[in-house]
Amino acid sequence: QVQLVESGGGLVQAGGSLSLSCTASGRSFSSYFMGWFRQAPGKEREFVAAISGSGGSIYYADSVKGRFTISRENAKKTVYLQMNSLKPEDMAVYYCAARLGGYYPQGPYTYWGQGTQVTVSS
Repeated sequence: QVQLVESGGGLVQAGGSLSLSCTASGRSFSSYFMGWFRQAPGKEREFVAAISGSGGSIYYADSVKGRFTISRENAKKTVYLQMNSLKPEDMAVYYCAARLGGYYPQGPYTYWGQGTQVTVSS
């Protein structure tokens, strides 16, 4: 019912910045709770950030607090992840996720994007 497409990944040096976007198809985007996750090679997928439908509630993993910012523009059906002060440990495939209901920012999520690669060089 909902298709998610991430973009904006690439190569950046440690200390640099990168902005990711996730654009959704379908209707009622403002009703969806949106999240960002990441998965590094050989590691489990981990929660990064989440934002409620109106943008009024925002959640971050401790590892990215103060460096990453999640936001959304419902008119554009898009959620963003601004990443600053990037570290080598931030290198991973970043995934956008969506769910229509639920209470917990870390999940569960119903829909997932294909992922976008973020590479951080030291």
